[in-house]
Amino acid sequence: MKTMSRTIGLTILVIIIIAICNSAQTTESRDDLKKYYEQYNVEGSFVLFDQTNNKYIFYNKSQFKQPFTPASTFKICNSLIGLETDVIKDENFIIPWDSISRRVPAWNTEQDLKTAFKNSTVWYYQELARRVGGEKMKYWLDKINYGNADTSGGIARFWLSGGLRISPEQQIHFLRRIHDNMLPFSQRSIDIVKNIMIAKDTLGYVARAKTGWGEQNDTNIGWYVGYVEKGNDVYYFANCIQTKNSENKEFAKARIEIVYLILKNLKILPE
Repeated sequence: MKTMSRTIGLTILVIIIIAICNSAQTTESRDDLKKYYEQYNVEGSFVLFDQTNNKYIFYNKSQFKQPFTPASTFKICNSLIGLETDVIKDENFIIPWDSISRRVPAWNTEQDLKTAFKNSTVWYYQELARRVGGEKMKYWLDKINYGNADTSGGIARFWLSGGLRISPEQQIHFLRRIHDNMLPFSQRSIDIVKNIMIAKDTLGYVARAKTGWGEQNDTNIGWYVGYVEKGNDVYYFANCIQTKNSENKEFAKARIEIVYLILKNLKILPE
């Protein structure tokens, strides 16, 4: 009876702690950030989670829970699964180029995991996914609760033109679990992926991030998701931009540049 009482007591304590943490969480809406989206002629939304202050900052909060194709932001997850299933041994694992010329010049050569992640090389990750296989891929997406975990559309296309969807809210939660080592992957796999995610490493902060670009309902969807470590502070971000104008030549850079403009506006990064 004492053991049962102690267990019930601990459960109640955990519930109380979670309730206190949730009640202490604050949010702020920043409509003024719209100017950065207008600057690049795109629609979209931005969310930042300030872990130290337990605070969310939003632009266009209406999209926070809206599901979008993850496109190449899925490469973060795909890398973890490839490493954990031993399809990829480490960041130097090479998949030979098939000699098919593709639209991005950087893709048209032999790649390893770190260059494929940096260059967002689609064919490398498609081959990785094929080697993992549909059954194992679905198992891991369900296990880590990634987006809607829908792998319909084919093993090499489900995150590009298939059924996989993820919201900005889910992107933030996934990034937090990566940073805090709370995913059911080995520490080695997580450390390798954290390393290849580094986009900026300067005196003062480190930014880990991934871009994505896909199509959904005749709309271009652009992502830049990641987190900034600045001393003991961590700031998670998800930028999701949209346009129906396929001729917008600034779309690719807008995904990234809007984030850094906002981080400077919020005084997280220096001007």
